[in-house]
Amino acid sequence: MGLHVLLSVYLTIQMAKNQNRRKSRGHSSARPSNQRPRHRRPNEKPPFDRSSDRGTSKGIGGDVIEGRQAVRELLLAQKRKIKEVIFLAGLDPSPVLAQIRDLAMEGRIPLHEVARPKFDQLATTDAPQGVISYAEPLPNLGIDDLLSTRKKPFLLVLDGIVDPRNLGAMLRSAECAGVTGVLLPKHRSTKITPTVAKTAQGAIEHLPIGSVSGIPKGLSLLKEKGVWTVGLDSGAPTEIFELGVADEPLALVLGSEGQGLGRLSRERCDLLAQIPVFGSIESLNVSVAAAIACFEIAQRRR
Repeated sequence: MGLHVLLSVYLTIQMAKNQNRRKSRGHSSARPSNQRPRHRRPNEKPPFDRSSDRGTSKGIGGDVIEGRQAVRELLLAQKRKIKEVIFLAGLDPSPVLAQIRDLAMEGRIPLHEVARPKFDQLATTDAPQGVISYAEPLPNLGIDDLLSTRKKPFLLVLDGIVDPRNLGAMLRSAECAGVTGVLLPKHRSTKITPTVAKTAQGAIEHLPIGSVSGIPKGLSLLKEKGVWTVGLDSGAPTEIFELGVADEPLALVLGSEGQGLGRLSRERCDLLAQIPVFGSIESLNVSVAAAIACFEIAQRRR
């Protein structure tokens, strides 16, 4: 009888030990070193997720391009490395979208299609038109680089433009007018954001763009290199249509919205010119003024 009791106790203990071993193995987080996890870790992102990259670009920007025309020109220019192109799923067919796909495939650039919620998360502009691309940032050129052109230098110098749509429109007009380069300040000015790139409609792919620590300093350097600096100012005594140096190496200088040219920039300009207005409003929008002045100078240089 005593032996039977001892045997029963022994079996009970062994069963309890076996259960404990099974529980221990079932809750273990250890994984063999050669076994990979089957699921993506929560903090990993798929290749096309750049939501954490917004606002992190260095230099003058231009690494996020949205809008069909802007992305198409990026692919056509082939001047910088393109990382990927993302489409909104379910878009109606169109010739420009088909061309973007063909160009990306020819360049072996990764293509992705994402649903509306994901696409909206990635987009930064109001109307990305169903396509976004990521590329290397635009090169930030120096003044010597901007002057290294086969054509007679015709630069657009922008002193403190803060509205990205204004800057984008100015870059588009400048490229169409044959401007050979654009100079921006490193501080107190918008950079080449997605909104600038979209508004410029691809002009950033064809316009050399550089920056300096201060526009007054840049103007002094340009003058030393034989470039005429002409500031656009509503109070100037000379009209842009009477400019006598339009066909010389020239830098057209425009100030910020509302404030116009800064005092130091105005003082460093060789000449000041105005666009006459005949209505009740005192001045033009800066992007409109830039377009008029650029095309007037372009016409005189033909």
